Amino acid sequence: MSKDDIYANPIDALPAFRFDEEVVRVFPDMIKRSVPGYSTIIAMTGLLAGRYAGPGTTCYDLGCSLGASTLAMRQQVRGEGCRIVGVDNSRAMIERCKSVIDTDSHELPVELVLADIEDVAIENASVVVLNFTLQFIAVEKRAALMERIFDGLEPGGILVLSEKVLFADPHLNQLNIDLHHDFKRANGYSDLEIAQKRQALENVLVPETLDAHRERLTAAGFGSCDVWFQCFNFASLVALKSPATDD
Repeated sequence: MSKDDIYANPIDALPAFRFDEEVVRVFPDMIKRSVPGYSTIIAMTGLLAGRYAGPGTTCYDLGCSLGASTLAMRQQVRGEGCRIVGVDNSRAMIERCKSVIDTDSHELPVELVLADIEDVAIENASVVVLNFTLQFIAVEKRAALMERIFDGLEPGGILVLSEKVLFADPHLNQLNIDLHHDFKRANGYSDLEIAQKRQALENVLVPETLDAHRERLTAAGFGSCDVWFQCFNFASLVALKSPATDD
């Protein structure tokens, strides 16, 4: 695992953050040292998928990056005839993800798709995962995406949505920003690295409050939704599509 040193030295003309080959090279180290609770979220994503994946259905990993959530689901899903579709719009991510999946011994079929997640049909889904992906989608496009996911989920299906979040209370918001930066410092990042990474992500990663996420999910049609995990300003929600009823 290559060490994330992308922002270790001063960069005069700092480009906007993107998932290019340089980021792919260090991505496992970057996300492990940057996102508190990441390993727990990934592992529990697999357990949730194992619980909700129905026979003959599809599990989607939207914004699959290097396949961490895909692999977690692949290890836990036992439904006969299930498959996983991983989608990412970064060619570098998809190519590296394929090499990771190829080394895994589990047999659940996995299809990797190079595309924008807004352009991929969600069909016959029992599980949809958006782990730290929605925050990179334009805010005005998020409601339509949630509606498409809801429509593509079978009754009783689940959406797992993990995001960096804001707090409506400015004091709590600043506290959680500071705690996140302390977390990164504890993991070896310098103040320069923290500052440059934050600048690079400005207007690229756009977080929202948990209430905004809940309201959007409810408006899309999900019968139940709430936070199942949170550490500082990183949270994961589950949203459940109501089971079919016998009329």
